[in-house]
Amino acid sequence: MSQTNYYRLCSQHMGKKARITCHDGKVHTGTITRVTRSHVWIRPSGGFGGFGYGFFGGYGYGYGYGYPIALGAIAGFALASALFLW
Repeated sequence: MSQTNYYRLCSQHMGKKARITCHDGKVHTGTITRVTRSHVWIRPSGGFGGFGYGFFGGYGYGYGYGYPIALGAIAGFALASALFLW
């Protein structure tokens, strides 16, 4: 899927919990809080599949948006509600 398609997908699901898998194998689970043409910000929800307190060491990194993930690094996207219960 192209970067433009991930931009649209993430934009449509902003505010929802999702699981994003990157090309390097990292899995990010949390709420999508912001989307730009180059990045999606995810606020970690902790627990299953997430980093808990955030990749950069602080919950709320990035002025409350969570932490950024480059759209070009995304290998897979799934809404969390479709995979498991919170």
